[in-house]
Amino acid sequence: MPPDPLPAPSSAPLAATPTGGDEAGSTAAPAAVEEVLTLRISLGEEVVGEVRTRFRFDAERPYEVLLTFHLGRPDEADWVFSRDLLRDGLRSLSGQGDVKLWPAYCPCHGSTLHLALESPHGSALLEVSKPRVQAWLDRTYALVSEEAEQAYGPTDAQLSALLAGG
Repeated sequence: MPPDPLPAPSSAPLAATPTGGDEAGSTAAPAAVEEVLTLRISLGEEVVGEVRTRFRFDAERPYEVLLTFHLGRPDEADWVFSRDLLRDGLRSLSGQGDVKLWPAYCPCHGSTLHLALESPHGSALLEVSKPRVQAWLDRTYALVSEEAEQAYGPTDAQLSALLAGG
C-alpha cells in the first residue's frame, strides 16, 4: 500500500504557508485554511468505516471549500462545494442534488454534521464532528469575511450580462 499522503490527525489545525515573506517570522495572513479530520462513513447496514479528509479553504476562491477524501489508495476523491452550503448545513438541511448536509446528534459522538454525496460512481453518507467543522469554518470567515467575499467574484449585473450572452 502506498504511503498515506495526509498527515496524522491532530488537535492542532493546519494552516498553509503564509503569503509573502518567508515561512519563519512572516506575519502575513495565511492564504489558506486546512485541517485534516476523520469522518465516519457508512459502508452498508451497521458497517461503519473511517476516512481521513482534508478540509481546505483558499482565500483566492472564497466561495468554495474543497474536501479531499484519502481512500487509502493512490487516488483521492475531491469534492468542491460552496462555503455557504457548508455554513447552512451546520444549521439545517442544506443542499440538493449531489451534496446534502444537515446537523444531527449522535449519542456516541455528540453533535455531528452529516454529508450525503452522490456521483455517477456511487454515493456515500458521512458523519463528522460538528464543533470541529464549525471551528474550521469560523477560521475561514476570519480569513475572508462574508462581506469581503463579494469582491472576489462577478457582480449580479456581470452574471446577468454573461447569461444574456453579452
